Order: sequence, then structure tokens, then C-alpha cells
Amino acid sequence: MNAQVAERAEEIRAVVARVLEVDEDQVGPTDHFVEKLGADSMKLIELLANLEIEFDIEVDPGEFERLVNLDGVYAVLSEALDK
Repeated sequence: MNAQVAERAEEIRAVVARVLEVDEDQVGPTDHFVEKLGADSMKLIELLANLEIEFDIEVDPGEFERLVNLDGVYAVLSEALDK
């Protein structure tokens, strides 16, 4: 995990919870956003947009399918920040 992502892990979790409209304690590292938390594709697009703005990065659209849980979000952000 990128150092910046590690430092802001709880903030990232809060963004995920806010966008998915769930309590932060419901968002664990491997909790599937669609299957467990009830997110739909529009929520995932909104999440990606929020993360891109928050970190001032652009995530390759091909990475979208990896945004299925918090661990995936951390990995995608880490790779985008390391570029």
C-alpha cells in the first residue's frame, strides 16, 4: 500500500461509506460493495469520481472492476499515486 493511502486509510473508508450510504463500521477490507453493501454501478462510478477528486488523480477506467471492496480501492489508489 502506498504511504499516502496508508496514512489516509480511515479517510478513504469514510468516503466509501458516505458514497455508499452505509455506516463506516459496515465497510471492512474485504466487504463486497455490491453483494454485501448493496451498491450499484452508479454508486461505484460516484465513488471513483470522489476518490479521483480527493487524491487529484485519474484512475484508468480499466481499474473500475477492481473497486469491489476496500482492499481493491486501496490497491487502485496506491498504483495510481505511484505512477
